[in-house]
Amino acid sequence: MKKSSHISEEDSALFRQAVGNIKPLKQDSIVHNKPKPSATPSRIEEDDRPARQALHDSEYDQNLLERGDELFFSRPGIQKQMIRKLRRGQVKIEDELDLHGLSVEMARTTLTDFLADCHSHSYRCVRIIHGKGIGSESKKPVIKNKVNNWLRQRDDVMAFCSALQADGGTGAVYCLLKRN
Repeated sequence: MKKSSHISEEDSALFRQAVGNIKPLKQDSIVHNKPKPSATPSRIEEDDRPARQALHDSEYDQNLLERGDELFFSRPGIQKQMIRKLRRGQVKIEDELDLHGLSVEMARTTLTDFLADCHSHSYRCVRIIHGKGIGSESKKPVIKNKVNNWLRQRDDVMAFCSALQADGGTGAVYCLLKRN
């Protein structure tokens, strides 16, 4: 059944006269289910990854922390009572990571692996010891600043804050992880 058309007979005849005698084309060379290529070639993506990561890190490196500065970060929606407990050291620490003496790259890899392991064990709260920077060449807290940046970038980190003095003070953080 043909669709009803609002084109007059006169317009239709004029169109057929302008088009003339036509024949449908045979199309046997078109592949209809061919997958489209990725918008970004994977090779370019691999080559650009270090530059993009450096740029991402540099966004946060503008506000460098000093040795005694306290760290605090919380995503929207975290209950104030949970933040209060975290800051008071009242949330059970289920695992711990010490990054003392590691290079920045080694610390990043170790932290990434540690958080993946914590996720697989469904840990809710962990302590990460980043140090105060006393042993660094510049006497500045390099790993502390990096950990502050890295944790803020991760979706599985809900909140973190500097630990109590007994647990490392400004040289460590309590880190609250997303529930599985």
